[in-house]
Amino acid sequence: MVKSFGDEPPLCMVSGGSGLIGIAVCKLFLKEGYRVVCVDRAGPAKGSFSPGDPFDFVKCDVRKPPQIAAAVKRCARLDVLINLVGISDPNAGPLERLSLETWNEYLQTNLTSYFLFMKHASPKLKAARGSIVNVSSTRAIMSEPDCEAYAATKGGIVGLSHAAAISLGPEVKVNCISPGWIGDPQKKYKAAESAQHPAGRVGRPEDIAELCIFLASATKSGFIRGQNIVCDGGMIRKMIYI
Repeated sequence: MVKSFGDEPPLCMVSGGSGLIGIAVCKLFLKEGYRVVCVDRAGPAKGSFSPGDPFDFVKCDVRKPPQIAAAVKRCARLDVLINLVGISDPNAGPLERLSLETWNEYLQTNLTSYFLFMKHASPKLKAARGSIVNVSSTRAIMSEPDCEAYAATKGGIVGLSHAAAISLGPEVKVNCISPGWIGDPQKKYKAAESAQHPAGRVGRPEDIAELCIFLASATKSGFIRGQNIVCDGGMIRKMIYI
C-alpha cells in the first residue's frame, strides 16, 4: 500500500484508461492506495469501479492538444503518469493504399499524445519525484504485413521513452512496456492459441497493470530507467519457421 503525503493520496493519471488494459491499471492503482484520474474519449463501462473509489474521469480527445493540456492542468499534483491511449485498425494498410490522413491520425493519437501528456505533466512529476510508464507494443520490434502506421508509432514510443528518461532524470523515472497478445478475460481462447506462448497462456490485462505498478514504484524499481520491457509470454524469443 502506498503511503499518503499529508492529507492527499498520491495521484496517478492514466491516458486511455477506459480500455481493457486501462481499466486493469486503474483498478490496481486504486487498490494500492492511489487516487486515479482516467483520461479518455469515453468513460469506462458501467460497473467497472465502485462508487466510493477515489476515481475521476476526464473526457478528452487526445487528437486535440488543448484538451490534453486542460486535463493535466486539472490535477493539483501528479505522482504517476501511465500513457495507454492508442488506436489499432487492421485495415489501415496495405502501404500503397495507406492515406496520409490515416497516417497522421495514428501519429497524433498514438505518439504525439504521449509527448503532450509528458510535456504538460513533467513539472508536476518533477515536484513529486514521480514516474512515467509509456505502453508501446511488441509491434515496435516485430511486424505482420500492413501495420506500418501502427508499428511506426509504437517504435516512436520506445524512442520517446528512453529520450525522456535522460532528459527528466533523476527527478522523474521513465520506462516503457511493450505488451504482446493481451486477451479479453471474458473471451475463451483456443487451446492452440494459449499453447503457442512459452508461458502457456494468452496475456491478461493484469499482467500489464502489475508491471505498471512495479515501474511506478520509487523503491522497487528506482534503478530501472529508460527501459523497454517486453511482456508477451516469451513469444518474441520464440523462433518460428514454416
